[in-house]
Parts: sequence; structure tokens; C-alpha cells
Amino acid sequence: MASSIPALASLLKKSDIEDHDEILKSANHAIKQSKNDLEAQHVKIVSLLNLDRFQDAVHAFETGGDKLKEKASLEYSYALYKTGKSELAAEIAAKGSSRGFQHVEAQARYRTEDFKRSAELYKILGANYENDAEADLKINMGAVDAQLEWNGLGDLVQKKKPAREDLEAFETAYNAACGSIARGEMAQGEILLKRARDLCNALEDLTDEEKVAELLPITVQQIYVLGRQGKTAEADKLAHTIDLSSIPDASTRYIAQVNQAAALEETVNPYLTQRLVTKDVQSLKPDYPFNFQTAILNRNRYATELQALKFDGTAESTATAIKSKPSPNLDAFYNSLSVVNAVATAKGQKGKDALKLIVPLLEKRPKDVGLVLTIVQLYILHGNSNEATATLQKFADGLEKSGDAEALNVRFAPGIVGTLVSLYHNDGRTGHVRLEMSKAASYWRQRSKSKSSGVNGLLKAAGSVLLGSQDSEDHKLAQEIFQELYAQDEGDRYAAAGLSASSKSSSSSALTPIDRLVAKIDIDELENAGIAQLPSSTSATVTTRKRSAEETKPKKTKKMRPRRMPKDYDENKKPDPERWLPLRDRSTYRPKGKKNKARQAMLAQGAAPATDSEGSRPATPGGDVVKGKQSGSAASKNKKKSKGKR
Repeated sequence: MASSIPALASLLKKSDIEDHDEILKSANHAIKQSKNDLEAQHVKIVSLLNLDRFQDAVHAFETGGDKLKEKASLEYSYALYKTGKSELAAEIAAKGSSRGFQHVEAQARYRTEDFKRSAELYKILGANYENDAEADLKINMGAVDAQLEWNGLGDLVQKKKPAREDLEAFETAYNAACGSIARGEMAQGEILLKRARDLCNALEDLTDEEKVAELLPITVQQIYVLGRQGKTAEADKLAHTIDLSSIPDASTRYIAQVNQAAALEETVNPYLTQRLVTKDVQSLKPDYPFNFQTAILNRNRYATELQALKFDGTAESTATAIKSKPSPNLDAFYNSLSVVNAVATAKGQKGKDALKLIVPLLEKRPKDVGLVLTIVQLYILHGNSNEATATLQKFADGLEKSGDAEALNVRFAPGIVGTLVSLYHNDGRTGHVRLEMSKAASYWRQRSKSKSSGVNGLLKAAGSVLLGSQDSEDHKLAQEIFQELYAQDEGDRYAAAGLSASSKSSSSSALTPIDRLVAKIDIDELENAGIAQLPSSTSATVTTRKRSAEETKPKKTKKMRPRRMPKDYDENKKPDPERWLPLRDRSTYRPKGKKNKARQAMLAQGAAPATDSEGSRPATPGGDVVKGKQSGSAASKNKKKSKGKR
């Protein structure tokens, strides 16, 4: 052993840093002479890792024993990570304290989808780059931020908008695009993906083959974004530029295959599509997709089965999967399975026919969040908001009465509370809105101080609603809510504004000072301009309807046809303005004859009736109208009718 170490050391001094094959040969030769030579075994491990022979490195660790694993624990954790054993790699790396261990643990945590811990480690590494490549660290940190967004942990992301330096390399631009896509900003994601593609094509130090390999994930992501934006023609055209067989990564190849099938503009055989999309994700290991990708792929598989009219099989398989997860729960995947199960149960029916088949499922799964929300949505689409409100209210009351901690978390989840408040608001039930907000705020205030962004948003909405109440208790609760939110984050302007509105003596540095707001206001100019007056009650009502483009266009004057014009029509002669009035109401009217003259005089204001005029008679005196005697013929007829039996 003593003779092998100097020989190996001299070889390492003479060898080039890239000549790992020679180093490996020398290490193997030393190990043959002494199997327990830890130094030679360590050198062999390093050589195998530099040659990307990770599986051989793990095998060497297993044959070397625990002492070798303890001596080269950093290399051991890295080898495990590269061979897909990320959980064990993270556990081993977490025991070390050096910067190298933090790198390995951060990467292993990323692969095990512990993105919160991975973000914490990269934040520590990014505080001081030391000898690390700054660009590589930024790339990894951008990837972690994108995964946080995908997994609903966007409140942990410190940089939402990409900086200028993020647009200087295609890797960072691609990660920034993924973050925008995860937030639902598809247009921004499309722009950043195009930027990443242009930067990759502009690189001169990459060969054509390397550029193709780097552009593959960018192209796959572009197809997804174009499909989400409804640009099916562009997505279909871009999908045909990819050679699926040339993608080395199994999960990327499968995702590209699914996106290509989804981007087809023309209608294809749904049975062929279902066969193409259906694949066991577990078979893709170690290059298996992340959980959020797996959930989407499974939903796509169920969607193709529904298109292929496989209702019974889909209903049975989704029901089995739903039972494996205790209810109620807020798991997005299992709640989406409830939606698929409802569609399969309805067997293509819509409206009332679908509700007749889906509503009975509530008796079997009364705590299924996805099923309840599906039924509520169907009621709303059918125009039955009262039944939708009653269904969700009954579901919420059942969870509240159960007293179970998990059930209460679901009951007062921001999504459930927001949906119920929206239904109350549409029905005009203001009191129910305030009561629901008050109950939700009281519940979450009793929980831990560190709340998620969704809960904080719910508390802000509750405080805003309670401020509009006439009850002093509601005002007090609103003030307490905003005090807690402001204490949690003094830079939160919404919380500061709410605290100022709920408390008379409250000031915050987060709000713009009043002096700055009124600094550019000229008081004299305002006084000279006068005060705007409200319209009077007798004035005409002002409508706020927006006029269409047709109404704003000047109307063309229609030319009257010659046959519709009067015989004596003259364009140069001004028409009589009183031509629309009756003849006797015109100013030029002059009655003829004594009778018409007397009638005209009688209608004049202040004129007395002409009793001596010919054809006139005195007016009927006021009072009750007295019925006169009947004429002789009529009286005789009545007398004859009165005879007979009495």
C-alpha cells in the first residue's frame, strides 16, 4: 500500500486534468495490489465521475464498504443523485456542511420536488458566489422559482419579473418563460420563449447538433403555449418540425408526443389519439416527469378516453382513484378526477339530463369537493343560482358541523369561501357575505402566524367587506385583521391602507404621504374653476350607455323620390312650419259663417258664451244628471211588458 501511493501521486502530478482514463487505470492497478487502499479507491471514484460513469461509481462504493462512503461522502451523494436515487443522495448531502454538499443537496431536493428546501439552499449559495460560476447558479435558481410557481408556492418566489441579465442567456430566459407560464401569463411566456430560441441560435460556441438538443425543450414548451392560447395552426405547424425519435430524454419525448397530438388542427380518430396518449408514467424512470406534469398527463389520458366514449371504464377507474384519497381534501389532482368521474357518469349528457345523473353521486361522496363544485357549476350554467347556493351552503355546513381539523381547513379554504361569497353576492345577500367573511377570518386568525398567500388574500378581502358594515363589532374585527397583516409585512400597502381606514389614528410609511399627493395641486385654480354641481332631480336622466360605431357615424340624408313629392313642391320656398297642425289650430285659420265664428269666439280664453246667437243653447246646469221621461212609444212598450204573472 505504501508503494502504491507515491506511484499514484506521481501519476496525478504528471497527468493532464482531462486524462481521467490514465488515472483510472493507475487507480485500478493500485487497488489490485491492495484492496483496502482507500486513497486509490477514492481516486477511482473521482475518475469515474469525471468520465460520467455514475453507475460504475455507485458499484465501486458498494464494493468499497462503509469507510469509503464515509471518506468520500460528497462523491457518494453525487453519484446517487446522478443515478436517480435522489432521496438517499439528499439525506447524505444534508449531513455535510461544505459548499459542495449544499450544491448536491439543492439539486437532489429539486429532483425529489422539495422545492422549498431547494430554494433555501440556493438562496444561501447565491448570497456569496465564491468560486462557483455565477451564471450556473442563476440558471438553477430560475428553475427552482419556476417549479415553485407550478406547485402553488409562488409567494416564496422573490423575483416575479425577469431582469435584464435574465434575458442575456437562453437558459435563464427559458426559466423566466416557464415562470410566466406557471402564473398563467401565456403571452409573456411566448415572448420569452422566442427570446430564448434566438439567443440559442446566436451562440457560436455550440455545434448544430448541440443547438438542436438545446432547442428541443424550448420548442416543446412553445407548442404548449400556442395550444393554450388557441393558436392551433401555429402549434400544429411547429409540432411537425420535431423529430420525436431524436429526443433522448424519455419524459420530454413523451410530453412532446402528447403536445403534438393536442396541437393537431384537423380532427383525427379519437381511438388512435387515446392509444397514443395512454402510457404508464412510471415506466419513464429515472427520467420521470414531475408530479404536476404527471397529473396533467393523467388528465389528458382520461380526456381521450371520454372522447373515445369509454364512459363506464373511465367512471370505474376514476372512482377507484378517488377512494384512495380521504375526503374532504384540497388535492387538485383528485378533485379534477371528480370532475372527470362526473362527466363519465353523465355519459355525454348536458344540462338537466346531466344533473339527474350526477346529483345522486353526492349521496355516495358527500364530502367530495370536486363533485360539489361541478354540480354548483352546472346549476349556474343552467340558470339555477338558488339551487347552486343551497348545494354549496349545505356542503359547507356539513363540514363545519363535523369538527374535524382537516374538514375545517377545507371548509374555510379560500376557494370554497370565495365561491360561496360570490354566490351570495349574485343573489344580493349582503348579510350572508359579511357573516361568511367574518367566520372565515376568525377561523384563520386562530391558526399559525405564518399564513399562505391565499389565506392572506382572504383576510384582506374579509377586512375590506367588514369595513363596509354598520356594526361596530365588524369594524373592530376589520381593524384587528389589518393590524395583524401590517405587523406581518409592513411593506404591504393594502394592509397599511386598510389599517388607516379602520383606525382614525394610524400612519404608515408604506403609504404615500398626503403632502406628496397634494404637492402639485393649485388651490387657487381649483377655487376659480368652481365646484361641480350635481344634476337636479328635475333634469333628464343621463344615460351611460356606450354608443356603437354605427350610432356615431353621421347619418346620410335620404333623398325623397319625385313621385312622393307634392305637385306644387318648390325647393326654394320655405315650408310652412304649422303644416303638421290641424287646420283649425293654425294661426292663419279664419272661420266662416256665423256658427263657426260664434264657436271660435266661445273657445277664446275669457270669452262669454253667446246666448243670442243662432243655433246656440244654454249650457247644462251643474249637479246630478236628472233622467227625463220616456217617449210615448217607449212608455207604452214598458207598460205592456209589465202585464202577466207576478
